[in-house]
Amino acid sequence: MRYFLGADAGGTKTRFLISDEEGSTVAFYEGGPGNHQMVGFDGLRDVLHECFGRVLSQAGISADQIAGAGFSIAGYDWPCEYEPIMAEIDTLGLRAPRKLVNDAIPGLVAGTKEGWGVAVVSGTGCNCRGWDRAHQREGRVTGYGVVMGEAAGGSELVFRAMQLVGYAWSRRIPPTALTEAFIEFAGARDVEDLLEGYTKGRYQIGASEAPLVFRVAEAGDQTARDLIAWAGCQLGEMAIGVIRQLGFEDEQFEVVMSGSMFDGGARLIEPMQETIWRVAPGATFVRLAVPPVIGSVLIGMEQAGLRAGPEVRARLAQTIAAPVGEYRGES
Repeated sequence: MRYFLGADAGGTKTRFLISDEEGSTVAFYEGGPGNHQMVGFDGLRDVLHECFGRVLSQAGISADQIAGAGFSIAGYDWPCEYEPIMAEIDTLGLRAPRKLVNDAIPGLVAGTKEGWGVAVVSGTGCNCRGWDRAHQREGRVTGYGVVMGEAAGGSELVFRAMQLVGYAWSRRIPPTALTEAFIEFAGARDVEDLLEGYTKGRYQIGASEAPLVFRVAEAGDQTARDLIAWAGCQLGEMAIGVIRQLGFEDEQFEVVMSGSMFDGGARLIEPMQETIWRVAPGATFVRLAVPPVIGSVLIGMEQAGLRAGPEVRARLAQTIAAPVGEYRGES
């Protein structure tokens, strides 16, 4: 029996999964954050060794029994980061073939029927990547949020919402119910106290308050509704860039939606779909319903020459459910 390793290191947690070649979960372990931009390369190495040791122990196998491995690492955004990240992975002593990918890719591999298409991520931040059928060509955005005009995660939504509160206060736009909602959330005396405290750092308002914007929109506030539609269009425009890079305009392909922002439903999703369909009418949409680490395992299988079929994919999803619990697609 051959065994395969999948690793998914993110900004809040790192997950390692070992499966057999039939897709049955053999071992699963969850550790702390592994994004080197947050914990440094020493922190990345530490969490990789912790998770690897624990998952091997659970499986009752040695590292030499791993036939292929896929590593998804948050913060792997540019080619210059490949060698230092791989140097930390190499300290694990794996002899098996292995592949390093950006952390948007496993959700694409796990969420599509055949492991190719486009993944749109909108959680705390946002990202968009795509792979062609052969996994030889990759389309991408930078993953650097508002700095590079990729502004459609929870952080960017709330950042923009607070700008709109400021616009309303200064009468650049009509009044918005977002103002009272954020005053109440922050415990501010009034809007001026809210804006002063926010700009001076007394009030911390960030991505976790994105659901508040959706609630205000559902209650009928037009500014909040327009803001969410804007975010959907931004996600769609990011996807269009990836679609054009890969030449998918006339293809039938899947777009995987990953991340907690999509819990907001149609107000976000429909503007994104309409934006994408203007360029790629053959796109269909699916919500990621399994942990991305499954995609890392599938990538590991590919490194050993095994392209998993529907039965293996289904078994991976079923057998990981117990150790992971309900998956909601946070990112």
